[in-house]
Amino acid sequence: MQIELKKSDGSARTGRFVTSRGTIQTPAFMPVGTQGTVKAMSPDELREIGSEIILCNTYHLYLRPGHEIIDQVGGLHKFINWSGPILTDSGGFQVFSLAALRKIREDGVEFRSHIDGSLHFLGPEKAMEVQCTLGSDIAMTFDECTPYPAEYDYAVKSLELTTRWAKQCKEYIERKRGRAEVQKELPNLFGILQGGMYKDLRKRSLEELVEIGFDGYAAGGLSVGESKGEMYDIIGTIGELMPAEHPRYLMGVGDLRDVLVAVDNGFDMFDCVMPTRNARNGTLFTSRGRISIKRTEYKADPSPLDPDCGCYTCRNYSKAFLRHLFLSREILSMRLNTIHNLFFYLSFFKKMREAIAGQRFISFKKEWGSVFEADI
Repeated sequence: MQIELKKSDGSARTGRFVTSRGTIQTPAFMPVGTQGTVKAMSPDELREIGSEIILCNTYHLYLRPGHEIIDQVGGLHKFINWSGPILTDSGGFQVFSLAALRKIREDGVEFRSHIDGSLHFLGPEKAMEVQCTLGSDIAMTFDECTPYPAEYDYAVKSLELTTRWAKQCKEYIERKRGRAEVQKELPNLFGILQGGMYKDLRKRSLEELVEIGFDGYAAGGLSVGESKGEMYDIIGTIGELMPAEHPRYLMGVGDLRDVLVAVDNGFDMFDCVMPTRNARNGTLFTSRGRISIKRTEYKADPSPLDPDCGCYTCRNYSKAFLRHLFLSREILSMRLNTIHNLFFYLSFFKKMREAIAGQRFISFKKEWGSVFEADI
C-alpha cells in the first residue's frame, strides 16, 4: 500500500490510498466502531455523512461474539453491513488498559475478560489470525502500549518486545500469502512504533519497523496521560521521519487541536471516540466552539446548533429541542448529537484537505485553533 500524494503545504500533505473496498482521502478521520458498530449510527448514515473507513477492535470482537462466529456469517463487512474499508486495531491497547487483569509474556499477553473474567491469551499470531478471519482491510501489529510514565529501561524493553511481535505479525502474513489454499484477501499490515516519551527510542522503534517493512506506519502510546507538550514533542520528532510513501497513522488522538499539530507534522490518519462519546454526554462541536447542550440558556433557543453546519440535525432541530431530548434521556438525543458531531469532524477533515491543496493550511490551523479554544 502506497499513498498517492496530491498536494503539500509545508509538511502537511493531502492525498489518497486505495484498498480493494474503496479509496481513502487523507488526512482521514476514522469513526470508531469498537464492537462492529459506530454507536448510535447506521452504516447508511455513516456513508451519507462522508465516512470512507471505520475502525473496529480485535479484542472486543474476539471476546464477543467471537471471530469464528463472524467468519461463519460471511466476515465482518457482511456481519455489520459495511461495504467500505475497515481498519482493525490489534487489541494491544485494550489489553494494556486491563493492567490489573493481565500478565505480559514473551509470546503475548494472558488476560481475563472484562466481560466475565474468563482467561484468554492474545499474542502476535493470535491477533493476526483474528484480524485475517474478520477480513480486515488494514490490520495492526500486536504491540505493548508503553505506559505513562515509564522509566527509560522499561521503555527499552517494551520497544524491543513490540519489535519482536511486529516481526512475528509480518511473518504470519507472509506465511499466509504463500499458501495456495488461502482464498480470502489478506489485510494490509501497519506497524506500530513505541518508545514512550523518549525521542531516541521513538526513532529506534521506527528504524526497526522500517527494516521489517510494512504497508503503513502508526505511532502508538500517545494520549495515554502525558502533557500536550510531551505529545507534541514526540509528534514533531517522528512525523516527518516516517516513510513518506506510506500512510502515517496517529493512533487514538482525536482532539482537533492535536490533529492540527499532527497534520502540520505530516500525519495522514486519525481515530478517536471523542465525537461519539462527547455526543452521548451532551457536548457538541461547532464552528463557534464547543456547546454543552444541557445548559439552561438553551432552554428556549430556537436556533440550530451551528448555523454553518449542513447536517441532518442542524437542518431540522433547535438547541431547545436537543436540550429537551438530552435532559429527558431520550435515545433520539444520542442519535442526533452523534450525527452532528461526526458530520462536523468529517467536514472539518474535508476542509483541511482543501486548505492543504490550496496552500492555506497555516491560516486554516490558526483560525481553527482559536475556535477550538472556545466554549459556548
